[in-house]
Amino acid sequence: MQYVKLGSTGLDVSRICLGCMSVGLPDRGVHEWTLDEEASRPLIRQALEAGINFFDTANVYSDGTSEEIVGRVLGDLARRDEIVIATKVNGAMHDGPNARGLSRKAVMTEIDNSLRRLGTDYVDLYQIHRFDPATPVEETMEALHDVVKAGKARYIGASSMYAWQFSKAQYMARLNGWTRFVSMQNHYNLLYREEEREMLPLCEDQGVGVLPWSPLARGRLTRDWDTATARSRTDEFGRNLYLDGDREIVDAVARIAAGRETARARIALAWLLHRGVVTAPVVGVTEPLHIEDAVAAVEVELTDKEIEELERAYTPRAISGH
Repeated sequence: MQYVKLGSTGLDVSRICLGCMSVGLPDRGVHEWTLDEEASRPLIRQALEAGINFFDTANVYSDGTSEEIVGRVLGDLARRDEIVIATKVNGAMHDGPNARGLSRKAVMTEIDNSLRRLGTDYVDLYQIHRFDPATPVEETMEALHDVVKAGKARYIGASSMYAWQFSKAQYMARLNGWTRFVSMQNHYNLLYREEEREMLPLCEDQGVGVLPWSPLARGRLTRDWDTATARSRTDEFGRNLYLDGDREIVDAVARIAAGRETARARIALAWLLHRGVVTAPVVGVTEPLHIEDAVAAVEVELTDKEIEELERAYTPRAISGH
């Protein structure tokens, strides 16, 4: 495994981040394909043994049970100071008022709830899951700063939003001497490259680490275009993310993988890892092979010709994933 700094911080993270949306009790969320603790434990162990030290979850994943399981398993299998735990805040955690968003009340309530579920005194990276237009940016940034100063988070990060929104938040923090975001977890893969227009150049210029979610395009890049999976059949959010014309890109991944006699996932992830601004793709897994492919992708060196073939068929599209 290779390790890099997260953005301009001194924090070392593995080039692969294990995404834990697939961890949780199936009857406590919207995803039928989530894995309970018994099924998740060997996968988290495998990730640790492969050198992955970076684990990403969220308070809303399976109604908090993802955090609970991830916290217990990592507590059993790893030393706290040797791993990097990231979680998120914004989504609704109950039905009443103030159930969601990035108000001071929500941030302060949910960091404590996340720490309790994770069984730890702090998270390494506390991320806002999306931009909250209903809350003043200065309220959110000051609350996050106070979370860091209270020792409950080491760093803060953001997730999918427009570049102007991210710039506004960073400027507000800098203006007031508050903690700034060190990472951006955004929608980025071979089938969705709109982030290359503004967000990625902004992150590169400002030294912000990039942690792409859905790096394999909900698995689209790992299988034939017309093939369905348990996840694709039930994933309403992902159903509208990609276009019929993306078949050409999927076919290009297949051709290059076949020529190299390797898995398609390794080629698609290797393309992301070749992007200098990318720190670590957030890879969700449900079986051992997924971890093997992700780890192996770190060592894949694509040629300029292969990269050109992978990128050739991309067409501009509407912003999605915010």
